[in-house]
Amino acid sequence: MSLKIFLIVFICCSVAITLGFSVWAFMMYQQNTQTGYLLAAIAAIGSGIGLIVYGSNFLKKMKKIL
Repeated sequence: MSLKIFLIVFICCSVAITLGFSVWAFMMYQQNTQTGYLLAAIAAIGSGIGLIVYGSNFLKKMKKIL
């Protein structure tokens, strides 16, 4: 497996984990109404969006190189 494929798979898994964590944190916020869960959900969504942007920029850069 090439490094490019590994990084794409790793980024996709990271996005899935962060978005899954954000769903869990939001569900916990709905049950407990503690602001820590809401802040964790917002931070995880931001991290997931950041990973998506990073992944798309990585793919664009790899197309130029290869």
